[in-house]
Amino acid sequence: MSDIATVYAVFGSEDEAKQIGEAMVEQRLAACVNILGPAHSIYRWDGKIERAEEVPALFKTTRDAANQLIAAIAEAHSYDLPAICLWPIDRTLAPYAEWVNVQID
Repeated sequence: MSDIATVYAVFGSEDEAKQIGEAMVEQRLAACVNILGPAHSIYRWDGKIERAEEVPALFKTTRDAANQLIAAIAEAHSYDLPAICLWPIDRTLAPYAEWVNVQID
């Protein structure tokens, strides 16, 4: 099992994803953030089916920093209840894992 992880989060806009992503890299909580294209989300909120365009992002981090990263994203996020999930990484290239670790330390 690798010691790196990916934190998945969705944002209300590309600007918000970029702003929070850059802050997480600056704070050394994430080594890298991939901001993906718009996603069409369908979900139930307050008893109604809602539809929205959201922007997913993948934050590359270590398992040790993941909880702090999740808390920092939640603190900066505009949503009352943001979707922020940890995806453990089972395997990766060793040099990539080393690079992630160096960026977080």
